[in-house]
Parts: sequence; structure tokens; C-alpha cells
Amino acid sequence: MPYMLKTLLLSLVTLLVIAVFYFSIDSRPASKADPRNAQQVAQGEKIYDTHCASCHGNNLEGQPNWRTPKPNGRMPAPPHDKSGHTWHHADELLFGISKYGLVPPYGPDNYTSDMPGFANVLSDEEIWAVLAYIKSQWPSDILTNQQQISAD
Repeated sequence: MPYMLKTLLLSLVTLLVIAVFYFSIDSRPASKADPRNAQQVAQGEKIYDTHCASCHGNNLEGQPNWRTPKPNGRMPAPPHDKSGHTWHHADELLFGISKYGLVPPYGPDNYTSDMPGFANVLSDEEIWAVLAYIKSQWPSDILTNQQQISAD
């Protein structure tokens, strides 16, 4: 086989391998909160029970009248189950709120919230575990919708 033909053939094979590899991987990063990871979910449930349930409820139900401001103007803790709006938000936003609190850029300017940031209490891994636990409690259609929101 002539040298030029071998070089061309090798180049085409190399390009084909690169193309197959490129198109076979998803360029979006996977969520760090995996509701199918039983170990992460179990860890998240324990952390949720310790740090979140007192406001957001033992069953992720939130505080009563969570859509109505309290006398001080702050909003009650919302539910994290399917009845709330948590699943309407991307993972990165949920992580930011959990880590830093409901402050800009994760919340409105000039808004005071009872939601504390857990940056000095929980590691990033622990925050992701809590989010995995919360997501594990959602029905599959809501989980699918939230995953799409996170991917966009």
C-alpha cells in the first residue's frame, strides 16, 4: 500500500475514533446530587434530619402557610417535597442557597431570609448528599423535569 494512502487511511480512522468518542460523551457535567446513589441518599437523610428538618419538616413538608409572609415579612420555610418549588430550580442554585443562604445571587437583593447558609457547618459533599436525599423523594416525572432544568 502506498505511503500516502496509508497516511490518509490512518488519519480517517483517527478522526472516526475522535468523533465517536466526542459524540458518545455528554458534555454537561453530571449532577453531584444523585438520587439513585443509596449511600449518598442515606448520608443526606441523616444530615437533613439534623440540620434541615426543624424548618423544612421531617417529611420535607415545609412550614404551614409557606406562601404567606410571616409578621416580620420573612417567608416560612418551603416544602422540599413535590408540593413545593424546590424542583423548579437547577442543582447549582439549590446548592448555592444551601451553602450561602438566600442572599444574592441566590436570592433577591435587599431580602432578609431565615434560611442560613451552611458553608461553615457542612462540606460541599454533605450539601450535595442532602440534595440527593431530597431529590430521591420526588416522583419520577418531577425528578425528570428538575434534571432537565439543571441540564439547561
